[in-house]
Amino acid sequence: MATLLELRGETPSRARTLRTAARTVLAHANDEWADVLARLDDDAATVLGEVDGTGDSDRLHLLRETTPEGLLDMLRVPGLGTRRIAEIHAGLGIETLYELDRAASDGRLEALPRFGARAADRIRRGIAFLRESGEPTLFPHARAEAQRLAEAILPVSGVLRVEVAGSLRRRCEVIRDIDVVVVADNPEQVAARLAALRGVRDVVAGDRGSVSLRFTDGTSADVYCVDPAHFAVALWRATGSAEHCADALVAAPHVTLVGNELRDGSNRPISLTDETAVYAALGLSCVEPELREGRGEVASARDRSLPRLVTPNDVRGVLHCHSSYSDGTSTIAELAAAARERGWEYLGITDHSQSSFYAGGLTTEAILRQHEEIDRVNDDYSDFRVLKGIEADILADGRVDYDEGILDRFEYVVASVHSRYGMNETQMTDRVLRALEDRHVTILGHPTGRLLLTREPYAIDVRAIVAAAAREGVAVELNADPHRLDLDWRWLREARDAGTVIEIGPDAHSVDGLDNMEFGIGIARKGWLEATNVLNTRNATDVLSFARRRRTRGSARGDQ
Repeated sequence: MATLLELRGETPSRARTLRTAARTVLAHANDEWADVLARLDDDAATVLGEVDGTGDSDRLHLLRETTPEGLLDMLRVPGLGTRRIAEIHAGLGIETLYELDRAASDGRLEALPRFGARAADRIRRGIAFLRESGEPTLFPHARAEAQRLAEAILPVSGVLRVEVAGSLRRRCEVIRDIDVVVVADNPEQVAARLAALRGVRDVVAGDRGSVSLRFTDGTSADVYCVDPAHFAVALWRATGSAEHCADALVAAPHVTLVGNELRDGSNRPISLTDETAVYAALGLSCVEPELREGRGEVASARDRSLPRLVTPNDVRGVLHCHSSYSDGTSTIAELAAAARERGWEYLGITDHSQSSFYAGGLTTEAILRQHEEIDRVNDDYSDFRVLKGIEADILADGRVDYDEGILDRFEYVVASVHSRYGMNETQMTDRVLRALEDRHVTILGHPTGRLLLTREPYAIDVRAIVAAAAREGVAVELNADPHRLDLDWRWLREARDAGTVIEIGPDAHSVDGLDNMEFGIGIARKGWLEATNVLNTRNATDVLSFARRRRTRGSARGDQ
């Protein structure tokens, strides 16, 4: 808690009090709790009393939920402490490692009070060390690095085309390496020229024009230079995965792979113009890059039964957004205008409920004010609609925050766990299953609570949850925040097959956060989802009908 308070730049005395409490507990680990609590101030004693009684702390989880996830990423940078991170966040609004690296390089960081060139250089070297250590990074950060590398390679003499491949092209949620395919008139000469790229520190030459580059900022990449005739196979191989490529070759025993060539039964090279032709030569339908994980897609390609994957154009609105009424930074009007500019037909406001007090959870009075404001915003549009939602906490006993009278005021409800993550699997599963029985619940939000690279999912029986959601008529969220991407894509296909409806939610806390939808759609595609599997590919009328049917079913059964 002390660390999170410091990251947020809150009153230093509170953090000091909690750090003192932590030291006191460690120093008196064998004492009776009553003796330890007597040594602490009231605030720290309250927290420790909660831990003693429940084994967990709601305050800790609520603090973590309302602290920008990227600030936790920054803690992984050697030599970068909480105070510095808070100053950077306050001074420049930076919330990601990628933004921090850019600011350290372009002079903005050293211009901050009490920083200077030496501090900026130390932070830049710390980020480089983190990269060199092989630590995985989130998809958007790795993609930005790959795009920057591709832009640097394209002007090199002899380069005709540059394509990013590997796990980035497959849209994996975390990325360990960057793979790039370069089409060149003379592959070996172009590979040699890449050593002169700005910032290249080490070069390891491979076979037939392949080269591994390491840059001074710690970025590393494998680059495959090929002539145009071999591009299709090279891109297919470099995209992978290894399991997918192996399965595809097994499906066509008459075809062999030699370098970046496919050869027929007479050992003659097969002329291939693109990846569609590669798959055709293997007797397969073309497999979208997101699916190439060796998880049955080759068999579906052979049977011509691959899904028609959801696209950004299929999405008609978004349903998980936070405004300045709770912990968002944009007004309802600003979010509505931005959503409309993105071509959507509706936007749902789902600010936090009253139990999330650290996130400015809404009181009954605030709900009434917000709904009046939504009505005023809706009066300004004839082709767009703001929906009245809430992200209601699933309490420890499975009840949904607010009483029935308040919940009835919302057009739909996203129910999420924001506390007591330390429950065992049986307890957490029972807790969520009870929430799914509440007739007001339309969507189960971020169902495993994970934060990629910083927090593991809490223990929960996902299979039981998605089955119950299908049975109860509740949608399960694919949270599109790139720090979450929860539900995991490995579960999405099973949820689809169980008949569970998936909602893709940006969990936007600002106008820019609406763009998280891109990451969610990429994971939805990776999870084999089609437009018909996704709630918010429906229009607003149909979304609200989905919510009303849920309430009607619950009322008929006598649910509370």
